[in-house]
Amino acid sequence: MKVGYIGCGNMAQAMIGGMISSGVIKATQVMASNPSIGKLEQVKQKWGIEISQDNQVLAKACDILILAVKPHFYQQVIEEVKDLLRPEQILISIAPGKTLEQLELWVGKRAKIIRAMPNTPALVREGMTAVCGNDLVTQEEIEQICLLFNGFGKTQVILERMMDAVIAVSGSSPAYVYLFIEALADGAVREGMPRDQAYIFASQAVLGSARMVLETGKHPGELKDAVCSPGGTTIEAVCKLEETGFRSSVEQAMKACVDKSRQM
Repeated sequence: MKVGYIGCGNMAQAMIGGMISSGVIKATQVMASNPSIGKLEQVKQKWGIEISQDNQVLAKACDILILAVKPHFYQQVIEEVKDLLRPEQILISIAPGKTLEQLELWVGKRAKIIRAMPNTPALVREGMTAVCGNDLVTQEEIEQICLLFNGFGKTQVILERMMDAVIAVSGSSPAYVYLFIEALADGAVREGMPRDQAYIFASQAVLGSARMVLETGKHPGELKDAVCSPGGTTIEAVCKLEETGFRSSVEQAMKACVDKSRQM
């Protein structure tokens, strides 16, 4: 099996790094193309993969072709490679807003197409990816892609109509979390803690809290209640967050993300 990445920006590099470092695929089984030879050389030096500036080289050589370019380049890139796509080849899109129907229209023929939405924590093997495929993709092939993507985190098969929600809750949400970590650290710095130390405390608190949700199976509200002692410091902070619209701000941000995805 040969996996090709058309484009090697931040998301592609996170996926490549996660796959190779986890051992689900060897560096010799990965190729990447990009207009910039400088970026390609960096990726080759770091991971030992094959590189090319020609997208058609990848289309001819790879069994799985991952489109990792900006959404506005999708039609142009598909035009370059569509005539080279083989019936058994799988084309994977990781772009927001590009439906299976739209991708099939651009390809211009029946082809195996999957939509996937990973996120950048893939680089540290803590990514979250959603996948859905068209009717030509078999269950076995979906499982193969999930196994590949599980190399850099967790994968869930979803209905395509849920993909915009996935973009908001997972694909884009690392940025919200980084903002929250930064705000936590700023609060600690305000109280005199060195910034480097504040980032460690804030990041580990977020990491540990997320694992509590995943590993205990308890509702986040139940876990929150367990921290909030009557008349204590935590409930005071929670009340202030509610007063200043923390929950509403997050929901509005996600709605804006979904709306933007649907416009792309």
